[in-house]
Amino acid sequence: MKMSGGPGSVNIKIILLILALLIAGGTLLYTQSLVNKLQKKEREIVELYAKGIEYVANSSNPNEDITFLFDNIIKPIDFPLVLTDANDYINIYNRTDIRNIEIDSTFADEELERFINEKVKEMDETHTPIEVTYADSIVLTKIHYGDSEHIKQLRYYPYVQIVIAALFIILGYVGFSNIKRSEQSNIWVGMAKETAHQFGTPISSLMGWLEMLKLNYKDPDKVLDVVEEINNDVEKLNKITYRFSKIGAKPELSKTNVIDELKKVTSYFERRLPQTGRSVDLKIAGDENACAEINPELFEWVIENLIKNALDAIEEKSGSIKMNVLALRKMIEIEITDSGKGIDINRRKDVFRPGYSTKKRGWGLGLSLSKRIIDGYHGGKIFVKNSAPGEGTTFKILLRKC
Repeated sequence: MKMSGGPGSVNIKIILLILALLIAGGTLLYTQSLVNKLQKKEREIVELYAKGIEYVANSSNPNEDITFLFDNIIKPIDFPLVLTDANDYINIYNRTDIRNIEIDSTFADEELERFINEKVKEMDETHTPIEVTYADSIVLTKIHYGDSEHIKQLRYYPYVQIVIAALFIILGYVGFSNIKRSEQSNIWVGMAKETAHQFGTPISSLMGWLEMLKLNYKDPDKVLDVVEEINNDVEKLNKITYRFSKIGAKPELSKTNVIDELKKVTSYFERRLPQTGRSVDLKIAGDENACAEINPELFEWVIENLIKNALDAIEEKSGSIKMNVLALRKMIEIEITDSGKGIDINRRKDVFRPGYSTKKRGWGLGLSLSKRIIDGYHGGKIFVKNSAPGEGTTFKILLRKC
């Protein structure tokens, strides 16, 4: 079992980063396009304003009605605008020449003139002033203008958006990293406890058989029976060692009779269930010739975990665990049904998550390992087929048929 992110997770991070950059770049380009269009529109307004002034200046009728010019062009202007003469001189006393610029009322004349001149320089850096001419040659007025507040806000909007998105990405990455570290820590702790638990069962059994030997060492028949059971537990320890050695490595799969493997596991539990003071009926049914491509040792580990899980779910002193094997066209289907307390529908996906357990002393790794063995090593599927509180649970396993 790999405990660190592999090449796949790195590739996903790179793809997400590229997508984020593309979105940020696209947003920036789109916003800049809108800004350019708005600036062009505002320049057209200023040019129209300039043409209106030129028209009045060049008109042969000094009483020409210019109401239309003021009502439809000048009043709607909402961006900074300053009118100067041909030499950029500003008449600070004519406030109609200065529009949409906030001025401190406490400014003295010199301060006001300096302030307006600085504003004009700033506006000229962004936009070339438009000249109003008389007789197509004499410059009467220069119109200096800047960006409206809408354009300024729109110009900075993508940067604000990128900063906010970056903060979310950083917070998400930190949170994800902490969750991942916590999950890895839980897996390591779970692996240590699972190892202790796996070895604990046969070791406890061996200790019991040793006590039996001490009590019956003069009876050859009983000694032989105890020695046989000790041999079974020693084999069990060897199997456990082999199982853990195969975690992280690619196991060899072989054509195996499924019913025979199920019987090996159930026979081990049947010999030891009476010692627990509980009566649980273990039944196997189905196609006796069902053959699947499996690794017997790892497959037995999965069945053991499912049986242990079922035994823990049976809270009464008696119950049943039924296993049914069905040979389909391309798959072998195994259903394991218990008469336990069942699983809430909202928790079905959580049972395979590392660290999840409904037991007070559980560490929630058995089913997670089982899923890894079936899905990752055997190319099959394991899932909760159906379950309901108080009505038991059915797990289904799908394996490749021989």
